[in-house]
Amino acid sequence: MPFARVKDLNMYYEEYGSGFPLVMIMGLDGNTSWWDPLLVRGLSEHFRVIIFDNRGAGKTGGTEGDYSIKMFADDTVGLMDALGIEKAHIFGLSMGGMIAQEIALNYPERVEKLVLAVTHPGGAEAIPPKPEIMDLITLDWREHAPEEIVGLWLKALFTPEFVEKYPIVAEISKEKLMENMITYENHLKQLKAIVNFSAYERLKHLKIPTLVIGAERDILVPPENSVKIAKAIPNAKLAIIKDAGHGVIVEKREEVLKLVLEFLK
Repeated sequence: MPFARVKDLNMYYEEYGSGFPLVMIMGLDGNTSWWDPLLVRGLSEHFRVIIFDNRGAGKTGGTEGDYSIKMFADDTVGLMDALGIEKAHIFGLSMGGMIAQEIALNYPERVEKLVLAVTHPGGAEAIPPKPEIMDLITLDWREHAPEEIVGLWLKALFTPEFVEKYPIVAEISKEKLMENMITYENHLKQLKAIVNFSAYERLKHLKIPTLVIGAERDILVPPENSVKIAKAIPNAKLAIIKDAGHGVIVEKREEVLKLVLEFLK
């Protein structure tokens, strides 16, 4: 299994394809297993794709003390250094999109193009989900079996119509979500990093070509957040994908792949 030494971490990563680097950053609690393999395969036909486990998630070890989105951004750039990548396209999903914003703001010379999917700008400008969804995000895992937690997350990720139409895909997704599950302690630390994240007022300084992707029926990160980000970043392109939830990279894989390839190529 490939690991790279990045400061105080042994970071787990996977690499596919060849060509110009494309670094893909997963969201809250996620790890490499959470990426849709067909999306990764489609992108790897054109780019050297790097996926990895964030600090405290998957096979990358956790550390003492609080985490921050800036820390995750530094980790990502440290991984790029370890892999000899001077500059890359950065694709951030959900919390990964927040990390991607911090990379672009703090290391603009390392980013060729930026893709921000189903994410928000943080701080007071972030539009939160409805209270019942916040209750799910802040649920005390210690009172529930892992299968129950993942089952609840699936209902938040996918539209009911998608689950009804593709029950096998939903079941496979459930299995993937349970692979190398994050500890409750590290879940809370990642969650706290999201709460303390704020980039909106700085986004106007970005000069990196940016594609912002939202999902029309996203109940975890409402699509209005994507609209705000796209308006804040000069000349950003915005795409709101219809009839999709937060799991848009699975529900609308071909549409996402087409959008990203057209933007990056």
